Amino acid sequence: MTIADRFRAALAEVSAAEPAGPELLPERLSRACARVLAVDGAGLSMVDATGRWVPLGSSGPVAAAAERMQFTAGDGPCTTSQRRGQPVFAVEEDLRQRWPVFAGLLLGGTPFRAVVALPLRPSPSGDGALDLYFTRPAAVPELDVFAAVAVGQLVSSALSDAAVWSTWSPAEGPGWLQGPAPRRRAAVWEAMGKVGIALDVDPADALALMRAAAATTGRSVDDLAADLLSGREPVESLRPGG
Repeated sequence: MTIADRFRAALAEVSAAEPAGPELLPERLSRACARVLAVDGAGLSMVDATGRWVPLGSSGPVAAAAERMQFTAGDGPCTTSQRRGQPVFAVEEDLRQRWPVFAGLLLGGTPFRAVVALPLRPSPSGDGALDLYFTRPAAVPELDVFAAVAVGQLVSSALSDAAVWSTWSPAEGPGWLQGPAPRRRAAVWEAMGKVGIALDVDPADALALMRAAAATTGRSVDDLAADLLSGREPVESLRPGG
C-alpha cells in the first residue's frame, strides 16, 4: 500500500468516526497524519493573508495546547519551518537552546519532548506548516522523513481541493478556516485592537504586551485574550508598570 493509499484510508476512518463538516477538515487531516506517521501528536497552522499565525486544527487537545504555547512564546519550530520553507527537527536539547521560552512551556505543560515541523506549500489562503510531536526524542530518528514530506503534500492538496471545490468569500476564507481553532485565535486579534486603543500602542506592541502578561500569569495568549474581551482582565493591567 502506498503512502497516499495509507493516508486516504486513515482519513476515511477518521472521517467515518467524527463530524464531517468542512470547518473540521484540518482536525481530521491532523488525526490522519498522526496515525500514518505513528507520532504522538500533529497540528496544522498557517500564516494568513494579513501575516497572522492561525492554527487550523490538531490531532488532540495536547497538540492544540502545544500550538498555543508556541504562539504565546512568539517563536518555535513550526514558525521557523514556515518562515524558512525547510523542515525543522528539534529534540529536547535543541528546543531548550533555540527556543527557550517555548521549550519551558512545552516541556513543563505537555508530555512532548521533540518536534518535527514541515513547511506546507502555498494554499489559496497562505503558507503553513505541519507540526509532529513526540513524547520520546529517540523516536525522531525513526521517523520516515520521505513519508512525512509526502503526507505534508497530501495535506496541502486536501486543503487546496477543499477550497477549490467550495464557495467562499475572500473575507472569510475557505470553510476549513472557520473551525474552532481559527475562531479561538480570532479573539486574539480582537483583543489586540482593544489593547491598542486603550493603551495607544500599535498592533505589534499590543501583542508583545499580551505575550508578556500571559507568560507572567501562566496563561496562553488565547486565554488572556478571552479574559480581556470578557472584562475578567482589565486592559490597564497590561500597561508597563501597571
